[in-house]
Amino acid sequence: MLKTVKPSRTFPDHLLQQYRGQGDPAADAVIEAVAGRGGRSSVGTLMRWLVDTRNLDPSDQPPAVQQFIATHKHLPDWADRRRMERAMRFFREHAGAVALALGCYALPYCYAGADGAQVLWLSQRIHNDTRKRLEETGEWIFGVMKKSDWENGRAVHRTLKVRLMHAAIRWFTLNDARWNTAWGHPVNQEDMAGTNLAFSYIVIRGLRKAGITASEEDEEAFLHHINVTAYLLGVREELLPGNLREAYQLDRAIARRQFRASEQGKVLTRSLLAAIESLSPPALRNLPAAQMRFFLGDEMADLLSVPKVPLETRLVGMTRSLPIFPKLLNSLPY
Repeated sequence: MLKTVKPSRTFPDHLLQQYRGQGDPAADAVIEAVAGRGGRSSVGTLMRWLVDTRNLDPSDQPPAVQQFIATHKHLPDWADRRRMERAMRFFREHAGAVALALGCYALPYCYAGADGAQVLWLSQRIHNDTRKRLEETGEWIFGVMKKSDWENGRAVHRTLKVRLMHAAIRWFTLNDARWNTAWGHPVNQEDMAGTNLAFSYIVIRGLRKAGITASEEDEEAFLHHINVTAYLLGVREELLPGNLREAYQLDRAIARRQFRASEQGKVLTRSLLAAIESLSPPALRNLPAAQMRFFLGDEMADLLSVPKVPLETRLVGMTRSLPIFPKLLNSLPY
């Protein structure tokens, strides 16, 4: 039986260029309010709470922060709980392969966006302590894939903290004399949409490349679930792909506009690769580089200067996991 071709929006340059100049007004207003009361030091104090992945209690934070969380903690009307639960089951079944796709595909995919990589570079959070940043990313992803964390509100609070952290980074970047407005607005809507694709559509592509057979319903559910988190993160709904076909169109549009070689992207990739290699057994130390090349393809791998390691390439097709998030994988409920 022939599959029905799903309708798909296109994402023309003029639309994406418009969103390249936009941040997240609601979250940005919170940081401005905090800065207005205590300047740079108060934003720094808030940032220390925002990066604390354990403390989700906002009661000791400024009133603007508390009000923001209370106002934005609700899921969008279009959120489908059954599809979200299906996505979380799918994640549990393939958590090792998802972790592999995240570390060796989704994250370097983000670094290919040359202008967006400038923010990551200037913030120094990624390349100064890459392993810790990798762990933070894993904690967020694994957290939003736990049904219990949606029931007790932890998934929402954790995600809103990430949203405010992005706004704080945006504020610091805009107040950094090194920022070039030709790169667009820092942590802008186009770059956030690309990051959302990395954690949803690119992960799905990675699973396919790793030989994971999944139904269209499972893949669409995973896309939907990550879209819900992206909504909470402040991504405009117009930039959330409604299906896999739209995700493909948006991915191609952003890649065409933004992907090119940059020294910042190369250094970020090198730091990520070193962090993953440090978690791998000595005998497989070169496997992460081979895995990145397998997922990214030679053209993008060369753009990011991922080294060629032919001896490990033969192992890639047999690998569906690396010890990227070992503690998180061991803690998953089954």
